[in-house]
Amino acid sequence: MTTNKNNHTLRNAMLCAMALLSMFFTMETYAQQREFTLEDLNFGGNNYHNMTPENKFLAWWGDQFVHLDVEECRTVDKKTGKEKTLFTLEDVNKWAGTKGESDKIHHLLGVTFPYPDKTLMLVNRKNERLLIDFKAKKTVWRQNTEGETHQEWNAASRAVAFVKDDNLYVTDADGNTRQLTTDGSHDIVYGQSVHRDEFGIYKGTFWSPDGQKLAFYRMDQSMVPDYPLVDIDTRIATLQPTKYPMVGEASHKVTVGVYDLATGKTVYLKAGDPTDRYFSNVAWSPDNKLVYMIEINRDQTDMELVSYDATTGEKRATLYKEHHDKYVHPVNPITFLPWDADKFILQSEKDGYNHLYLFNTKGEQLKQITSGKWLVLELVGFNAKAKSAIIVSTESSPIQNNIYSVNIETGKRTLLDNGRGVHAAAFGEGGHRTTMLSASGRYAFDKYSEPDVPRNIDIIDTEKASRTSYFKAADPWTGYNVPEYSCGTIKAADGVTDLYYRMVKPVNFDPNKKYPTVVYVYGGPGIRNVTASWHYASRGWETYMAQKGYLLFILDNRGSSDRGRDFEQATFRHLGVEEMKDQLKGVEYLKSLAYVDTARMGVHGWSFGGFMTTSLMTTYPDVFKVGVAGGPVIDWRWYEVMYGERYMDTPQANPEGYAETSLINKAKNLKGRLQIIIGTNDPTVVPQHALAFIKKCNEVGTYPDYYVYPGEGHNMMGHYSVHLHEKITRYFEDYLK
Repeated sequence: MTTNKNNHTLRNAMLCAMALLSMFFTMETYAQQREFTLEDLNFGGNNYHNMTPENKFLAWWGDQFVHLDVEECRTVDKKTGKEKTLFTLEDVNKWAGTKGESDKIHHLLGVTFPYPDKTLMLVNRKNERLLIDFKAKKTVWRQNTEGETHQEWNAASRAVAFVKDDNLYVTDADGNTRQLTTDGSHDIVYGQSVHRDEFGIYKGTFWSPDGQKLAFYRMDQSMVPDYPLVDIDTRIATLQPTKYPMVGEASHKVTVGVYDLATGKTVYLKAGDPTDRYFSNVAWSPDNKLVYMIEINRDQTDMELVSYDATTGEKRATLYKEHHDKYVHPVNPITFLPWDADKFILQSEKDGYNHLYLFNTKGEQLKQITSGKWLVLELVGFNAKAKSAIIVSTESSPIQNNIYSVNIETGKRTLLDNGRGVHAAAFGEGGHRTTMLSASGRYAFDKYSEPDVPRNIDIIDTEKASRTSYFKAADPWTGYNVPEYSCGTIKAADGVTDLYYRMVKPVNFDPNKKYPTVVYVYGGPGIRNVTASWHYASRGWETYMAQKGYLLFILDNRGSSDRGRDFEQATFRHLGVEEMKDQLKGVEYLKSLAYVDTARMGVHGWSFGGFMTTSLMTTYPDVFKVGVAGGPVIDWRWYEVMYGERYMDTPQANPEGYAETSLINKAKNLKGRLQIIIGTNDPTVVPQHALAFIKKCNEVGTYPDYYVYPGEGHNMMGHYSVHLHEKITRYFEDYLK
């Protein structure tokens, strides 16, 4: 009996010793793991570039895959991934005739190969555009670029269109420059993006395929009031006004001109009175004779695809019409089949999801190419030989992007990637993915990530549906104390719709503890926060907060992006209402988790997310203890025409909706600590929003905090972003933790 008791005591002592030893090693392991700073995690941080997954600059020379690096360009064997030097930076500077530091080319990351069948590369240096023949080892053509802004160069004609001193110019291949306009000013804008960058518009010049004609935007905004922003860096602060057309007020008027290099003449498309109309998605016919344009009424309920004679400006035909009682939202120009100049693809949400439709030039719909309860994110291009389109879609999952080839004749789709993650994460001009496709469309490079894959690059054969692994980035966070990232779904407030969320648990998470929780929210149209990319697309600030002991929760509510028309339009005419109901469903889920401290819940968002943050703090004042609202919309009456009227109609047509969603009316409800942060020169959500809310709070006796970044715009750029996120963090540290 005594012996057994001694053995039991000895066994317990050994177990305790082992437990202590295990705890010591665990603590030592944690101690060895490095801690993040915002300089590591924030895109403005001094060490941010070292903490992002390694990337490669890539290009196509015809169907030849090229790796662009600082010191040299290398061709890549598409079957093996092996590389061979094509030319070096030293070679290029020698061939360019570089004479000194002032005209030196410093890297090769921006080199392009505009001619698939020629050994020519396009390279830019200070005040000069060069075509260098890397086989002949010499510069064969050069063009002066001094003073160019908003420039667009055409490979076929080697002419460039650009804006200088508010006016539009063209320089031809021989160096002859012609000024196309003379009345450019603050009021009259040429060759630039119009309609507040809505409807997929990101530029204002459009070359014909042969480069002999240039379509361009002219925007008359003289009737739009100046919004008074201020430059405080002058000895006496001076006005720095921006044109800002508010909902229900006068909007600018846009026309489209066409300049002919051969005749030197400009005509304007005879589209009729541009008042309260939007002209978008400009495209050219393959024979350079017609300009196509999608025209939208101000109410944004109707769109028409119209063709015009590029020589006379006369209207040729209305090829297609579409109506929706809420709104239509065309963001893609038509795309002609490269093997049939009489057929083009139109993208439309008319069946509830963005899909591809085949039309002929008579305006007859020949077929719907893709269909299903998923959407085409982008028509990347074509494999002309296989007569297939290359698309990126959400067919595999609402939180994935995957690459498919689609046979135009049969509609058969073939998956080209591994079926997981977020693919085709390589973007060119205007955020489009056409850079990933080779000249013939036979090959593509695929940059992608998965929740546990930082970045991989595959080379895809679109014809054989095969792929070769080219590059795998190492995890740059190895050796750091990294939180757990997870993804799941909950039901929306409608009880039917699945909503995706991301959760970031505190570092060294203990399910037996209770943690302060921050809901990060955007919630508006055009953004999808939760994707199956690395860490489920978690922002660096979330990791920073998790390191400080917070749980982060991010939910894509109804009204957000890439889930189809009805999902987005659930919020029509009452922005914020259904979104908040869905976010409260997220809160219900959080409250069901034993490790969430429901007495310490915070919320943070920027822009539409700032609107959502302030809405949640004032509509459900007992739920959130602390909020930080950045650049918040406070009242949609003060937002701009195109976006605001699409989702809310005008204040005149929807007074109840504007009253219901105005946060001025809710300022009296504020209970918790709310910090509002803005840039004083924000041209997107103008300072009037935040100032009017604070004024109302002063009147009704509620007490938000207010912080500004003088001279900054809608987002804090550069290292100011690090300061901003530390400011946000400190607010939660002070009042939530």
